Amino acid sequence: MYHITAALAICLRIKYYFSKNNVYFCTRILKRVLIYYMVKDLLTPDYIFESSWEVCNKVGGIYTVLSTRANTLQEKFRDRIFFIGPDVWQGKENPLFIESDNLCAAWKKHAFEKDELSVRVGRWNIPGEPIVILVDFQPFFEKKDDIYTDMWNRFQVDSLHAYGDYDEASMFSYAAGKVVESFYRYNLTETDKVVYQAHEWMTGMGALYIQEAVPEIGTIFTTHATSIGRSIAGNNKPLYDYLFAYNGDQMAQELNMQSKHSIEKQTAHYVDCFTTVSQITNNECKELLDKPADVVLMNGFEDDFVPKGSTFTGKRKRARALMLNVANKLLGTNLGDDTLIVGTSGRYEFKNKGIDVFLESLNRLNRDKKLHKNVLAFINVPGWVGEPREDLQARLKSKDKFDTPLEVPFITHWLHNMTHDQVLDMLKYLGMGNRPEDKVKVIFVPCYLDGRDGIMNKEYYDILLGQDLSVYASYYEPWGYTPLESIAFHVPTVTTDLAGFGLWVNSLKGRFSELADGVKVIHRTDYNYSEVADVIKDTVSDFSALSAAEIKKIRKNAAAIAEKALWKHFIQYYYEAYDIALRNAEKRLAL
Repeated sequence: MYHITAALAICLRIKYYFSKNNVYFCTRILKRVLIYYMVKDLLTPDYIFESSWEVCNKVGGIYTVLSTRANTLQEKFRDRIFFIGPDVWQGKENPLFIESDNLCAAWKKHAFEKDELSVRVGRWNIPGEPIVILVDFQPFFEKKDDIYTDMWNRFQVDSLHAYGDYDEASMFSYAAGKVVESFYRYNLTETDKVVYQAHEWMTGMGALYIQEAVPEIGTIFTTHATSIGRSIAGNNKPLYDYLFAYNGDQMAQELNMQSKHSIEKQTAHYVDCFTTVSQITNNECKELLDKPADVVLMNGFEDDFVPKGSTFTGKRKRARALMLNVANKLLGTNLGDDTLIVGTSGRYEFKNKGIDVFLESLNRLNRDKKLHKNVLAFINVPGWVGEPREDLQARLKSKDKFDTPLEVPFITHWLHNMTHDQVLDMLKYLGMGNRPEDKVKVIFVPCYLDGRDGIMNKEYYDILLGQDLSVYASYYEPWGYTPLESIAFHVPTVTTDLAGFGLWVNSLKGRFSELADGVKVIHRTDYNYSEVADVIKDTVSDFSALSAAEIKKIRKNAAAIAEKALWKHFIQYYYEAYDIALRNAEKRLAL
C-alpha cells in the first residue's frame, strides 16, 4: 500500500503542474509513475516463451524489437526465456543461430519421439545469447485442413480466403504452440507461472492453440501493425480521417484480407492480454479489431551496437568517404566533404514510408535559392534487386576521377524490372536528372545493406552514421525504428506524428518537437502531402545553413532522446503485460 500511496501523491503534483497544458503528456507521466511504484506488486512469470517469424530470421522491425530486448530480459530471467522461430535455414548455415546438442537434450528427444516435433535448440547470436527453439513446421501442412477446421469451430477464425503467406505462417504458428505445450508438459508444473507472447498475425494461431491446450499459460498477443490498417493505407485510401467510419470486417472483404484480418482480430479478443506498440496503432485496434490494447508496449532498443569515441569518429569519416566516392563515380561529379548527406531507409512501402513525399521535397529543394550546400540524398530501400552494376564496380576499383555520368545515374544496382519501379518512375516524373548543375543529387540503393551487396559493402549501421540528417516522412508507421536508430547514431531525424515514435517524442517535449531538439516531428494528415513536402524542404535547407557548433548541439540532443528509449525504461510495460496475462489465466482456470 505504501507504494500506491506514494504514487498517488506524486501523481497529484504532476497533475497540478501539467494537466492544464498538455493532457496527453500528463497522462503518460501519471501512468509511468504508477507503474514504477506498483511494479513490486505485479505477478512475475517464472518462464517466458516468445514466438515470431523473425526469431533468428532478420526480416524487419520485429527482429530489432526482439533482439535488442533479449539482453534486458536475460538479465532478469536468465535462460528462462525461450524464443521460438521457424526453422527456415535447414541445410544452410545461419550466422544468427548457434546450435547446441546439450541444451534441452532430453526434452528435444522426447518431443521428437512422443510429440512428433522436429526442433533444433541453441542460442541466438546476439547480446544476452538467449535460448532459441527452431521448429520444422512442414509436417503440419498435411494436417492443415483439420487445423483450420478446429480454429473455426473453437475461435471463429476464417481461413477459407487464405492465400500467399497465410498457410506458411499459420503452420509455423501452430507448430510453435505445440512446442510450448510439449515443453511445458515435460519440464514444468502447474506451480510455475508461464507466459507465452505471440508477435503479429503470423503467430496468432499458436496463441489460440495454447489458450485451449495449456490453459495454465497466460497468453499475450502483440500486433505491431493491424493488417487491415496497413492495407487501407497501402491502397491509397484515407485512413485517419475516416478511421471512425471504417468497419474492419467489411474492409477486409473489400481488400481481400479476410483470413489475415480474422486471425488477428480473433486472437486479440481471445488472449489473456492484447498489446500493441503505440497509441496511434491502438486507435486502429479499437476501430478495426473492435478491441483496444490492454497495454501499449513501446519499442525500445539497446545502444551497445553504437560505437563510442574515436571509433565512432573513424567510422563516420569512412562512411562519408564511401558514400561520396560512390556518388562521384556514379555521377561523374566531384562532391566534397562539405556535402550535406541525407538519407531514408526501411521497407519499400512507397506511400506508407513517405518515400514519395521525400522525393517531392528533394525536387523542391533543388529549386530552393536558400539552399547553402550541395545535397546528396540516399534512398536505402530494398527493391526487386538483380545484381550490382558492373560498370559502377569497375569505376569504384579505379583511382581515376570521372567527369561523365554512367547510364541511369540514379541507382547502384540493376533491378529485375527497371521500367516499373516507383522510385525511378517518380524521379523521371519530377524531371530529376542528377545534372551537374543540380544542387540536389539522389541515389537509389535498392538492396539490403548487409556488407555483401557488391557496391556499398558495409552494413546498414556503418553507413547510417555517415549521414548528416535522415528523413522518415511516414504516412503509416506504427512505431518507427529507423528514426530511433538514426538518433542513436547521433544523426538528427525528421519524422511525422503519424508514427508512434514521433508521438512519443512529442510527449517527451510536451509539444511538437523541433529540429533543434534532435528530432523534427511534422504534423501529417490524410491530405497535407504538399505541406509536408515543403516542411521537409525547409528543414533540410535550414539545416544546411547551420554552423558546426549548432549541428554539434543538435546531434547531442538527438542522442539524448535516444537514451530515453532504452529498454531499461520501456521494459516496465512488458512486466505489466505479464501481470495481466497471468491474472487472467488464473481467472480462467478458476472457472
